[in-house]
Amino acid sequence: MIVRTLEELTGTSRDVHTENWNSRRFLLAQDGMSFSLHDTIIKAGTETYIWYKHHLEAVYCIEGEGEVEEMDTGVAHPIRAGTVYALNGNEKHYLRAKVDMRMVCVFAPALTGEEVHDEDGVYPPAEGLGATT
Repeated sequence: MIVRTLEELTGTSRDVHTENWNSRRFLLAQDGMSFSLHDTIIKAGTETYIWYKHHLEAVYCIEGEGEVEEMDTGVAHPIRAGTVYALNGNEKHYLRAKVDMRMVCVFAPALTGEEVHDEDGVYPPAEGLGATT
Protein backbone atom coordinates (compact mmCIF):
# COMPACT_ATOMS: atom_id res chain seq x y z
CA MET A 1 0.00 0.00 0.00
CA ILE A 2 1.19 3.51 -0.81
CA VAL A 3 0.27 6.36 1.54
CA ARG A 4 1.56 9.89 0.94
CA THR A 5 0.64 13.38 2.05
CA LEU A 6 0.92 16.64 0.15
CA GLU A 7 3.07 17.96 2.98
CA GLU A 8 5.71 15.26 2.50
CA LEU A 9 5.87 15.86 -1.31
CA THR A 10 6.41 19.62 -1.00
CA GLY A 11 9.95 20.64 -1.88
CA THR A 12 10.96 17.20 -3.21
CA SER A 13 11.58 15.99 -6.79
CA ARG A 14 7.84 15.19 -6.92
CA ASP A 15 7.03 18.92 -6.54
CA VAL A 16 7.58 20.24 -10.09
CA HIS A 17 7.32 23.99 -10.77
CA THR A 18 7.06 25.87 -14.06
CA GLU A 19 6.09 29.43 -14.90
CA ASN A 20 2.45 28.41 -15.44
CA TRP A 21 1.86 25.52 -13.04
CA ASN A 22 3.01 23.56 -10.02
CA SER A 23 2.46 19.78 -10.08
CA ARG A 24 2.71 17.71 -6.92
CA ARG A 25 3.07 14.13 -8.13
CA PHE A 26 1.58 11.61 -5.70
CA LEU A 27 1.84 8.50 -7.89
CA LEU A 28 4.37 7.95 -10.67
CA ALA A 29 5.50 5.11 -12.94
CA GLN A 30 8.10 4.03 -10.35
CA ASP A 31 5.23 3.29 -7.96
CA GLY A 32 4.12 0.44 -10.24
CA MET A 33 0.68 1.78 -11.05
CA SER A 34 -0.68 1.96 -14.61
CA PHE A 35 -1.46 5.65 -14.10
CA SER A 36 -0.03 8.66 -12.29
CA LEU A 37 -1.89 11.01 -9.94
CA HIS A 38 -1.09 14.71 -9.51
CA ASP A 39 -2.33 17.66 -7.44
CA THR A 40 -1.70 20.61 -9.75
CA ILE A 41 -2.04 24.36 -9.34
CA ILE A 42 -2.59 26.28 -12.58
CA LYS A 43 -1.46 29.84 -11.93
CA ALA A 44 -3.89 32.75 -12.32
CA GLY A 45 -3.67 34.66 -15.59
CA THR A 46 -1.73 31.96 -17.43
CA GLU A 47 -2.39 30.25 -20.75
CA THR A 48 -0.70 26.92 -21.45
CA TYR A 49 -0.67 25.16 -24.81
CA ILE A 50 -0.82 21.40 -24.23
CA TRP A 51 -0.83 18.32 -26.47
CA TYR A 52 -0.57 15.02 -24.63
CA LYS A 53 0.38 13.16 -27.78
CA HIS A 54 1.52 10.09 -25.83
CA HIS A 55 -0.81 10.14 -22.82
CA LEU A 56 -4.47 10.28 -21.87
CA GLU A 57 -5.44 12.64 -19.06
CA ALA A 58 -8.47 13.19 -16.85
CA VAL A 59 -8.65 16.44 -14.87
CA TYR A 60 -10.96 17.27 -11.97
CA CYS A 61 -11.07 20.91 -10.86
CA ILE A 62 -11.49 21.27 -7.09
CA GLU A 63 -10.80 25.03 -6.79
CA GLY A 64 -10.71 28.07 -9.04
CA GLU A 65 -11.98 29.04 -12.46
CA GLY A 66 -10.74 29.03 -16.04
CA GLU A 67 -11.32 27.32 -19.36
CA VAL A 68 -10.02 24.63 -21.67
CA GLU A 69 -10.15 25.37 -25.41
CA GLU A 70 -10.04 22.59 -28.00
CA MET A 71 -7.63 23.57 -30.78
CA ASP A 72 -9.34 21.57 -33.54
CA THR A 73 -12.79 23.05 -32.94
CA GLY A 74 -12.11 26.35 -31.17
CA VAL A 75 -14.71 25.37 -28.57
CA ALA A 76 -13.88 26.73 -25.10
CA HIS A 77 -15.30 24.90 -22.09
CA PRO A 78 -15.61 26.75 -18.77
CA ILE A 79 -13.84 25.06 -15.89
CA ARG A 80 -14.68 25.62 -12.22
CA ALA A 81 -14.75 23.59 -9.02
CA GLY A 82 -16.75 20.42 -9.63
CA THR A 83 -15.88 20.17 -13.36
CA VAL A 84 -14.04 17.25 -14.94
CA TYR A 85 -12.61 17.05 -18.44
CA ALA A 86 -10.95 14.07 -20.11
CA LEU A 87 -8.52 14.22 -23.00
CA ASN A 88 -9.49 10.85 -24.41
CA GLY A 89 -8.38 11.67 -27.97
CA ASN A 90 -4.99 13.29 -27.35
CA GLU A 91 -6.60 16.67 -28.08
CA LYS A 92 -4.43 19.74 -28.56
CA HIS A 93 -5.74 22.42 -26.23
CA TYR A 94 -5.16 25.63 -24.32
CA LEU A 95 -5.68 25.70 -20.58
CA ARG A 96 -6.36 29.16 -19.17
CA ALA A 97 -6.73 30.14 -15.53
CA LYS A 98 -8.72 33.23 -14.53
CA VAL A 99 -7.72 32.65 -10.91
CA ASP A 100 -5.52 29.93 -9.43
CA MET A 101 -7.06 26.56 -10.26
CA ARG A 102 -6.37 23.44 -8.23
CA MET A 103 -6.71 20.30 -10.31
CA VAL A 104 -6.49 16.57 -9.61
CA CYS A 105 -4.92 15.03 -12.73
CA VAL A 106 -4.63 11.38 -13.74
CA PHE A 107 -2.33 10.30 -16.60
CA ALA A 108 -2.19 6.99 -18.45
CA PRO A 109 0.33 5.68 -18.96
CA ALA A 110 1.96 6.87 -15.75
CA LEU A 111 4.43 9.74 -15.87
CA THR A 112 7.98 9.32 -14.57
CA GLY A 113 7.90 12.62 -12.67
CA GLU A 114 10.49 14.59 -14.65
CA GLU A 115 8.16 15.64 -17.50
CA VAL A 116 7.56 19.23 -18.54
CA HIS A 117 5.93 20.32 -21.81
CA ASP A 118 8.24 20.66 -24.81
CA GLU A 119 7.87 23.38 -27.46
CA ASP A 120 4.92 21.44 -28.95
CA GLY A 121 3.16 21.09 -25.58
CA VAL A 122 4.06 17.39 -25.48
CA TYR A 123 5.39 15.12 -22.74
CA PRO A 124 7.81 12.44 -24.04
CA PRO A 125 6.42 8.94 -24.59
CA ALA A 126 6.38 6.57 -21.63
CA GLU A 127 8.84 3.86 -22.67
CA GLY A 128 7.35 0.40 -22.27
CA LEU A 129 4.24 1.63 -20.42
CA GLY A 130 1.67 1.41 -23.21
CA ALA A 131 1.83 4.94 -24.62
CA THR A 132 -1.21 5.87 -26.66
CA THR A 133 0.69 6.71 -29.87
